[in-house]
Amino acid sequence: ICSTVPYIIFSFYFAAQSNIISVAQFLSVKLTMSDSAVVVKTRKFKRNPLLSRRQMIVDVIHPGRANVPKSELQEVVGGMHKADPKLTVLFGFRTKYGGGKSTGFCVIYDNEEAILKFEPKHRLIRQGLQEKKETSRKAMKEAKNKGKKIRGTGASVAKHKAKRAAGAD
Repeated sequence: ICSTVPYIIFSFYFAAQSNIISVAQFLSVKLTMSDSAVVVKTRKFKRNPLLSRRQMIVDVIHPGRANVPKSELQEVVGGMHKADPKLTVLFGFRTKYGGGKSTGFCVIYDNEEAILKFEPKHRLIRQGLQEKKETSRKAMKEAKNKGKKIRGTGASVAKHKAKRAAGAD
């Protein structure tokens, strides 16, 4: 693990000297946890002003560990980019064959309104920003079948009413 530190510093110095990448694209943090050290790197950093967020690919090198919890990575990546960990969303992580390295996607929103507006509901539920609505399987199927019976423009209205009725049960 100590042998990787000079490599990281050298590769950052080389990349900065040759103007290949900027500092923000090569942020690298080493964090020590209970089992072993973990290196977190970000690449392909992009500022997305239309969705008011920053997005990037996160590489996690974790030798000797199965994987790293997203909650710990949220804290680290949020700290690297001076952002609130609640506004940091991590998803799509895949561990490379043989283990030791995982790659996923990270999105850091500028404010809470943006995360509520643009992020899918299932990710908001995982973050704890929304509550999951509990509806029975039978109620959802009845609502679907009720909407199928009506044809034309009234179908969407009937589906909406059926969905509300299912939610009220």
